[in-house]
Amino acid sequence: MVRIRVLVVDDHRIFAESLAAALAAEPDVEVSAAGSGPAALRSLERAAAEGRRFDVLLVDADLGAGLPAPLPRPAMAAVPAPRESGEDGVVDGISLVGCVRSAQPGVRIVVLAEKDDPRRAALALQAGASGWVAKDCSLSRLLTVIRGVLRDETHLPPALLTGVLRELTAARRHRTESERLVESLTPREREVLRCMVAGLGRKAVAERLFLSPHTVRTHMQNVLGKLGVHSTLAAVALARRAGVGPADLTGDVVERGGQLA
Repeated sequence: MVRIRVLVVDDHRIFAESLAAALAAEPDVEVSAAGSGPAALRSLERAAAEGRRFDVLLVDADLGAGLPAPLPRPAMAAVPAPRESGEDGVVDGISLVGCVRSAQPGVRIVVLAEKDDPRRAALALQAGASGWVAKDCSLSRLLTVIRGVLRDETHLPPALLTGVLRELTAARRHRTESERLVESLTPREREVLRCMVAGLGRKAVAERLFLSPHTVRTHMQNVLGKLGVHSTLAAVALARRAGVGPADLTGDVVERGGQLA
């Protein structure tokens, strides 16, 4: 019998252990539990190293909700970086979805939520989740979702569909406008923008692109002007909405002969 390997990620221990026990009663389901985002990531890495990857993650939408909130992010922006706090660190539920999908794209993720929230459900889908399920749903419903996402199905409560579609449509509209603005940049300005997305300051950009700091400052001002924003942070947020990734900092610096006009 092919067994489905499930990892429950919830910082409410009683809920996590109860759910794991209920799922483990199924003959074709093997379950483990993790009490935090970092613990889940460690479990995933360990399982992958042992050749026993998890098939499905059940992630609490409010994972780490009791900790200090991160700085506000633009609505429907690209998947945020994990929120960390304390020595062990904390990864919130939606961020964990993005982390896992990037590291192990074969894992299917279902978000467990205490209440319907179209905006957060849309963010979860954008981050790579395959489903959003109420925590008080029946075990048979949850098993149906688990087996469904393994068939590449997407599962949402019917009451959420309209709201989620509205959020995704609005996000697409914002993305389209962001893409149009980015396309107005010159090739050199787009390269500077990618360096900004990578977190490089003016001096670092100048060294990477063999430009003077003054020239980089001019390019950055032009980027902000063309994008219609007033700060590097806002430019980076818009760039991410448009799908602009960071400059690759792992390779060699740009050759002089390869400079853009």
